[in-house]
Amino acid sequence: MKKIKKYINNNVLIKVASLNSASVITRIITGFLTSKAIAIYIGPEGLALIGNLRNLVSSAHSFSVLGMYSGIIKYISEFKTNTIELSKTLSTAFYLGFIATTLVSFLCYFNAEYINTLVFPTYSDYAYVIRILALVLPFYSMNMFAFAIMNGFSKYKMLLIINIIGQVLGACITLILIYQNRIDGALIAIVVGESLVFLITMVGVINQRSLIPLVRASRVSFTFVKRLSTFSTMALFSAIVLPIVAIAIRSYIIDNIGYKDAGFWEAMVRISKYYLMFVSSLMGLYILPRFSEIDNIKEFREEVFGFYKTIIPVFGLGLFVIYLLRRFIVAIVFTEEFKPVEDLFLWQLLGDFVKVLSIVISYQFLAKKMFWHYIITEAFSVIILYLTSMYFIDLYGVKGATIAHFVTYVMYYGIILLIFSTSLFGVLPEDTALLVDEDDENEEEDEEDEENKIDKN
Repeated sequence: MKKIKKYINNNVLIKVASLNSASVITRIITGFLTSKAIAIYIGPEGLALIGNLRNLVSSAHSFSVLGMYSGIIKYISEFKTNTIELSKTLSTAFYLGFIATTLVSFLCYFNAEYINTLVFPTYSDYAYVIRILALVLPFYSMNMFAFAIMNGFSKYKMLLIINIIGQVLGACITLILIYQNRIDGALIAIVVGESLVFLITMVGVINQRSLIPLVRASRVSFTFVKRLSTFSTMALFSAIVLPIVAIAIRSYIIDNIGYKDAGFWEAMVRISKYYLMFVSSLMGLYILPRFSEIDNIKEFREEVFGFYKTIIPVFGLGLFVIYLLRRFIVAIVFTEEFKPVEDLFLWQLLGDFVKVLSIVISYQFLAKKMFWHYIITEAFSVIILYLTSMYFIDLYGVKGATIAHFVTYVMYYGIILLIFSTSLFGVLPEDTALLVDEDDENEEEDEEDEENKIDKN
């Protein structure tokens, strides 16, 4: 027993996972309550509309912060003991985000009618929801900036407490809005929910007020603009392509089968997000900052296989239990009208298992700025997802979308293993550094030399 206790105390990953569990459980409970309300008051057809709006909001959020979240975490974790470099990181990220958020807000507000026709092609009454999104977008951006700072400084406990409070607040607002305004309330809740969390995050910002003086316009660095631009391009690529593909698949189901079946698929995706929260949030909290700190292949390999040994068995067992209890889950989370969702579980669960296996490794693309590896593999996965979805939907109906999900991630995982085969399975000297990281450091040194020359002139 003492050995187990000592292992847990010395294993940071297990500590983070334990802290994260409370946040995930809270999110699942709040998610269940909102899903139940949607099922009762709105139904499958409304859930399909909600799915389209979620995709739009996701893209708007990514553009408002220029996809810099992962980059900010990386450089804060690297420079948290270097005040000058830390100041450059914070200042550059803040002012770039301010400009981007302002532009996206203006575009959404003054083009709300046009965006409405794209997101809700057969509905014309929701332009006001797009305008609300434009107004609350700055609060979301500030919230993500604060989250990135706390994540970069490994303030896991503070982050998770804020997440828990934010989830409860968001659920209360969503339930009230759905009860009072049905579909309109649900759509409004989607656009304002994450932005309101900034009211809670302000507490964390105040506790980190020693960092506020480091944010200065004079410290905006062209070098850091170039560094963060790589992360921005990678994140924005996904922010554009993934929602478009999701909307295209949903629209294909609507056109060829019907709104109800599109709602069933959206319900399955929603359930999937619930049980993936534990692993995805854990990877965001721990894996990305950890990979950013690692500078050799041995440690990278240890972290990947450590995750596989520690988290994956628990995750796999959890998926098996979810499959056995799928009937009860659908009945509890939704209503009897959503019973066809039970047939979608098998392929979705299998796909999500392989997805987690691959994503934990692919976080290295972000941590080490492997730009073209990321772009090519992401492009490959979304193209395969779209093509296989069209093919399998024609053969098997809405179940085909989940089959395509599984096939896509099996192929994606195969490519990831091929790319990292040497790092994960090759025989290498213990002191061999990650080549991509070395190249990145040399590039950054060259950029700093250029900037110093400009300053001297």
